[in-house]
Parts: sequence; C-alpha cells; structure tokens
Amino acid sequence: MPDDSYRSVSLTRTGPGQFEAVNARGGSIPVGMGAGEDGTAFSPVELLLVAVAGCSGIDIDLLTSRKAEPSSFEISAGAEKLRDADGNHLGPVTVTVQVDFPEGPGGQEARDRLPDAVAKSRDRLCTVSRTVALPTPVDFEIR
Repeated sequence: MPDDSYRSVSLTRTGPGQFEAVNARGGSIPVGMGAGEDGTAFSPVELLLVAVAGCSGIDIDLLTSRKAEPSSFEISAGAEKLRDADGNHLGPVTVTVQVDFPEGPGGQEARDRLPDAVAKSRDRLCTVSRTVALPTPVDFEIR
C-alpha cells in the first residue's frame, strides 16, 4: 500500500511576483504579491489563513452536520501581520465560526455538538492550525 501521508504543491512563476500553485491532483490557484495584477490572486499569507479556516471548517462540518444540515456556515481567520525582531510573521490567528442549524431535535444536537467540534479541530484534528501552533521546522533546499 503506498504511503499517502506526504503532501506537496509546486509553484511556477507566471510573472513578476506572480505564481500558479498546482497540487498533486492537478488543481491550481493563482498566488501573488498582494492582490496580483488583476486584483484577485491570493497572497501567501491569505492562503495560510484560508488553510487554517478551511481545515477547521471541514472538521467542524463533518462533526456537526451528522446531526443536522446547517442553514448557514461561515468561518473566517484573521491575524495582524507583524514586522519585529523575529522578522515578518503573523500575530495570534483568530478563527471565527458562525454556524446556524434549523430548529428541532437534530438542530439542537448539532448546536450542542458545535463547541466540542471546534475544540477538537483546534486541539487535535486540524493539521494546518496544529502545524502553525506547534514549533514546526521549515527547511529550504537549493537545487
């Protein structure tokens, strides 16, 4: 059985400060400095915040929607970009979860399950936020 735990993406330069990111399944997304030439490319910092919110959103959705389909589900992530003695980095990241469930027993079960689902994602399940929260080395190679 092949090891499917390794994750990777590749980026190809498409212009000054602009790249196309491609995953192993062939999906792609433009990545650029700031807003990019056409104003729509995600910056690397925005993609990090998307990854944190998206990872937790998936966890929370899977854990709560078993009881009831949400009537609305919004999740956001934000942080202040800092420049200090540690170099450029983000300050504390805040993830905001707003989920509404329909009235009725299933909706109430899902509402009751929501705080636990958020805690499980934050503390154990979300690979992205766990990686950001833990001291994770980032090594660079030049080929």
